Amino acid sequence: MSGGQAAYATAALQWEDGLRRLRGAPPEQRIAVELVHDRIVEALRRRLGGRFTTGELVDLYDQGTDWCLDLAVAAVPEAPYAWDSAIADAAFGTYLREASDYSGGRRHEA
Repeated sequence: MSGGQAAYATAALQWEDGLRRLRGAPPEQRIAVELVHDRIVEALRRRLGGRFTTGELVDLYDQGTDWCLDLAVAAVPEAPYAWDSAIADAAFGTYLREASDYSGGRRHEA
């Protein structure tokens, strides 16, 4: 497995775990965590644009997600449970599905 494939595999596992945690959020927390998730997805769209690859998404993730925490705190300052890094992982997992080299749950190698 090449470095790029390994980085993708590791990130994809984290993102899938984030999606599971988002789906499993208690009902009383759902609105806040979904709001944070949606804000991060919107920010990803602004940062990466309309056409991007899984590699570009992994590269952005590898640069750090502190900016996601800043968005979460601004969106729901009264709900620290929604600041969990798993929500950022879930947003990356959601946005992954829009990558130009991703289809049907799989990454297409060039």
